Amino acid sequence: MSNAKVLPLLEPEGPEGQDVVPCCPPLTERPMTAAEAETAARMFKALGDPVRLRLFSAVASHEDGEACVCDISDVGVSQPTVSHHLKKLKEAGLLTSERRGTWVYYRVEPSVLAAMGKLLTLPAAA
Repeated sequence: MSNAKVLPLLEPEGPEGQDVVPCCPPLTERPMTAAEAETAARMFKALGDPVRLRLFSAVASHEDGEACVCDISDVGVSQPTVSHHLKKLKEAGLLTSERRGTWVYYRVEPSVLAAMGKLLTLPAAA
């Protein structure tokens, strides 16, 4: 088990955590705090590897935004390496997973994609 701390791209808002807000403001809004920069850097680092980016894309583009590891493991590396990269994506808060029988299913929450997009969005012209 890893001792890495998961820094979520989204943080709960409100008493029941039903709403989520992005961890970080858009890059053009204001300078990031040290904590916000650490969270964003972890996300970019996780996506900076071509195999991880392919796996993330495979999950995100799969039907219903969810994929069994058996459906996405054909990325040119061994199964243990695929598992290692999926673990890194989970640690970065980009994927969630659920075991169903012998298979693990990975999901990209739509709110994570929205938070990533918001981080890189330019402000609208007035």
